[in-house]
Amino acid sequence: MSAKCSRRRLLASAGAAGLVASLPSPLSAATPHQLIADRRSIVVNGKPASVFGLRRPDGQSGLILDPGERFIVDVLNRTGEPTIIHWHGQTPPPDQDGVTDTGYVAPIAPGATQRYDFPARPGTHWMHSHHGLQEQALLAAPLIVRSADDIRLDAQEVIVLLHDFSFRSPAEVLATVTGSAGMNHGAAPAMAHGRRGAAAMDLNDFDYDAYLANDRTFTDPMVVRTERSGRVRLRLINGATSTAFWVELGALRASLLAVDGNPVAPLDVRRLPLAQGQRVDLLLTLPAGGGAFPVIAQREGDRQRTGIILASPGSAITRVDDLADAPVGAIDLSLETRLAAVEPLTNRQPDSRHQLTLTGSMMPYVWTLDGRSWANRQPLRIKTGQRVAVDLVNKSQMGHPMHLHGHHFQVVAINGRRITGAVRDTVLVPVDTTVTIAFDADNPGRWLLHCHNLFHMATGMMTELSYADVS
Repeated sequence: MSAKCSRRRLLASAGAAGLVASLPSPLSAATPHQLIADRRSIVVNGKPASVFGLRRPDGQSGLILDPGERFIVDVLNRTGEPTIIHWHGQTPPPDQDGVTDTGYVAPIAPGATQRYDFPARPGTHWMHSHHGLQEQALLAAPLIVRSADDIRLDAQEVIVLLHDFSFRSPAEVLATVTGSAGMNHGAAPAMAHGRRGAAAMDLNDFDYDAYLANDRTFTDPMVVRTERSGRVRLRLINGATSTAFWVELGALRASLLAVDGNPVAPLDVRRLPLAQGQRVDLLLTLPAGGGAFPVIAQREGDRQRTGIILASPGSAITRVDDLADAPVGAIDLSLETRLAAVEPLTNRQPDSRHQLTLTGSMMPYVWTLDGRSWANRQPLRIKTGQRVAVDLVNKSQMGHPMHLHGHHFQVVAINGRRITGAVRDTVLVPVDTTVTIAFDADNPGRWLLHCHNLFHMATGMMTELSYADVS
């Protein structure tokens, strides 16, 4: 790994308060990185909380790989309970995907270490527990794989992981949204505090105590010092378990460079939707006159917001209220329809086509695919080498961010209208909408396809793709 570091990258390291915007120490290609899954303490709005974390031995969160570096990582489980970590955005062999549901591996036992070794896919990605509800307790962190183009850009890097936070345990949160005292997902729940809905559409499953940007709220936000007239590459990750955001850039000029780690034709943006599991790379240009500039993520359908502040040297920091003046509406596909992949799929007709209907409701709180839960799923059977198209049809009254493991797909149609859209691994499917995705079956195995709202997945909205020599 290169030890070279520009002034802008040094600024990023200084401004990120010990988070993943700093460079890792140089390592030989054969030396594994270490990640420790453990418990840690944070302070949320003045109140201490015990949460999980994914940290390097130096205590910094997450992982950054340099261009061309292989993903060689040892995960040490110090959580005190079984866990497993999914590498969201990577496309490893199925036995290294970091899930137990497909039967390849067991959870990592407390005190045990698991080695992962596969070619790294460049881009802004992240990692999180795929075991039980641990993701809700902040067992998540950024995973950045730099490319040579990233280095040539020579912009200050700022990495932000958004999350939703509750002082209640994840099991209590699930019991609240299901309206049950335990984990009986089939029981019809009563209306529970924290659930909100409308006759036409449901937006949020639960009212959290706080919404976090790199573990902090606007009560004590992360302030990143920048150069006047400088450029910032903002890698923004929605790691929230059940919350979608509108991202507001205010007075800043921004060019959208990539989504879900995949380059798109540059697009000027000032406001954009970000569903659970999705990522965006933004190139921000700071004004010559300097100043302090908040980057705000506001919860869809509500006033709550979080974010960070970019500030040039000597600029006064003005407090940003964590409540906006007015709520915002549901996130939508207004950005999706404008995106164009830099490296789209080759022009080819699908060899295999499937339709998957997104079903379920808030009452009873059960979410399914084609009316089936994971326990009685019907896998999508495909064959190696096929071009596969899937129509994701949302017949429920809530939008769903659908995530496919082991592959990146292209968004090729919305409500039947053809587009040459972005290459992604997670796409929003709004209410009464059909989103068509296409991908090449080039990574044989059994692969999860699920809603990236953790509680929707936990109550049944998950199935699998299956191909090659698997039964």
